Amino acid sequence: MSEVKLGLKENWAQFSLLVLVNAFVGAMVGMERSILPAIAEDEFEMVARTAILSFIVVFGVTKALTNYFAGRFSDKFGRKSVLIAGWLVAAPVPFLLMWAPSWTWILIANVFLGVSQGLTWSTTVIMKIDLAGPKNRGLAMGLNEFAGYFAVAISALATGWIASEVGLRPQPFYLGIGFVLLGTLLSIFAVRETKGHVAHESKLHGANADGSDELSAKEVIIRTSFKDKDLSSVSQAGLVNNLNDGMAWGLFPLVFAAASMSLAQIGTLAAIYPAVWGLGQLFTGAWSDKVGRKWLIVGGMWTQAIGIVAIGAGSSFAVFALGGVLLGLGTAMVYPTLLAAIGDVAHPSWRASSVGVYRLWRDMGYAFGAILAGVVADAFGLSAATYTIAVLTFASGVVVALRMRETLRKSLPAKTCIEPSELDSGALVIDVRDPEEFESGHIEGAINIPVDQLQERIMEVQYHGLVVTACGKGGGRSERAAQLLRDAGFIDSKALCGGTNAWFDYTKDLT
Repeated sequence: MSEVKLGLKENWAQFSLLVLVNAFVGAMVGMERSILPAIAEDEFEMVARTAILSFIVVFGVTKALTNYFAGRFSDKFGRKSVLIAGWLVAAPVPFLLMWAPSWTWILIANVFLGVSQGLTWSTTVIMKIDLAGPKNRGLAMGLNEFAGYFAVAISALATGWIASEVGLRPQPFYLGIGFVLLGTLLSIFAVRETKGHVAHESKLHGANADGSDELSAKEVIIRTSFKDKDLSSVSQAGLVNNLNDGMAWGLFPLVFAAASMSLAQIGTLAAIYPAVWGLGQLFTGAWSDKVGRKWLIVGGMWTQAIGIVAIGAGSSFAVFALGGVLLGLGTAMVYPTLLAAIGDVAHPSWRASSVGVYRLWRDMGYAFGAILAGVVADAFGLSAATYTIAVLTFASGVVVALRMRETLRKSLPAKTCIEPSELDSGALVIDVRDPEEFESGHIEGAINIPVDQLQERIMEVQYHGLVVTACGKGGGRSERAAQLLRDAGFIDSKALCGGTNAWFDYTKDLT
């Protein structure tokens, strides 16, 4: 069995495979994105906005609840098993959408879709966090969400075009059969379990002094939802983000239709927002690894609010498209960053469960958004509904600005070497010279791991305080070893300034 390593480069093959799997997950949702509201109006003659948006309520509630259990089940039974189960649940969805004789059957299809999305998307997120480790968590989430939501856009565009050419049903949903088949086969035969990476990172983190690495299900819920300022700020922002996405999913096609857009134009407009969202995450996730999480989230929520106002006030294709671009850009700034922030704060031993709680709140936003937007639209009109959601979105950004701290821990300390006079008995000293050099003289209590062997022997570093690397004169080998340790999760790792020579000079002066 090969040694477990953390990092995108070290796990590029499995990571890329999971990106592809998540693209098929996203494509399943995209099937509905541009045409289901039209099916409600044209085939089932539904008029009330609240009734039309009922499929989003059903989808959001089932997906939200499943997200939580996906996190718990992933910790208990393994990620791969949950992923496969999610694809099996998705199997009936295309057939139900194709042949549904009543709106009730559409709602049943969305129950299956919500459960499937909760299981599959949650586990692909968790598995990528497992593989990436702490260094590139934002980039990992950006790639994951790019794949999912760009696939949403392509699928929405494709089904919108097929519907405009040959009709609303059944042909657009033939694509779903292929998505389910490919996703299931890849998950069964190609995806590998990642719980070994969790165990590895947990050892690098070590046990927290306050026992926070051993939380019950209730404690994880309370901490993620209310108690921890960072996690709860992230959770409310996720809820509001999907609240406006639920509104966009259900109401925007109706807003566009009311402005006399054609079915093909509606499909294009419905695809712009998730396309910008998906592509943007290629950059925003990695950006958050450099500039931090907090203000990217705040700026993203406020950009979303501006985009929603533009669509609410618009009447032409160009204005609608501009609003969709702004909404997509704002969501791209927020979506992977929120997940990365959860990964920053939650301990690896309960991280999957915390991700599940966060995603429960986030996807409950679909239901809240659909209900709120539908009620307001029925009472005051479509414009009033969009402006209401815009105000809530802006307010959510204010909450993050006032309550959340910056969660990104910089992996490179300001000072990368420690003076011999600052070295105390509580530090672990690793002499990274060759064994012959080590035997010729070394710091008392030091262990010897040559720098070229450190990556392979990193599990021997069973220590969670200050780690000091030493070579002969300081610099090259010790600096390289300290950086390697920081990248592996030993954040407080420094080289010894001047190396063992400086240490011997210092101790000689003392005597």
